[in-house]
Amino acid sequence: MASIARCLRVARPSARFAVVSASRTIGVRPFSVTATNAIRKYTKEHEWIDLSADKKTGVLGISEYAAKSLGDIVYVELPEEGREAQAGDAIGAVESVKSAADINAPISCKITQVNLALEEKPGTINQVPEDDSHGGGWIAKVQVTEQGLKDLEKLMDSAEYEEFTAAEGAH
Repeated sequence: MASIARCLRVARPSARFAVVSASRTIGVRPFSVTATNAIRKYTKEHEWIDLSADKKTGVLGISEYAAKSLGDIVYVELPEEGREAQAGDAIGAVESVKSAADINAPISCKITQVNLALEEKPGTINQVPEDDSHGGGWIAKVQVTEQGLKDLEKLMDSAEYEEFTAAEGAH
């Protein structure tokens, strides 16, 4: 699920919001939003990574498709901060009422922060699995390595991932 900021479109330059009180305008302010994450990619194992515009840091988690497939998540094993991982390495795990699955590093990276809120409320992943904001279901924040940038080229964009999951769901 995309965060609200990514869902908003930049308002037309002529669009203005005004605060009106007692039939007089108090202030006029143009409204615009700049996307903070330039690149989102997915793996065939259903992890995602949002790469910052400078391509030096990112946020990763499991996809909405994976969260729905797993069912109610009851436990999350978070990665270890400071750990360096190669693309495809198991860095954590999620357990649900249906099954358990590894969380794999989508690209080569170094874990810089984990979402400790998931230890107390693992079900957050079911509610907002692809939200990288403060209250979202993201798993870890990472520092991207040079190899990680090369790994990124092998991942799917949103449209490719949607096709992949549609084909996977048909089987």
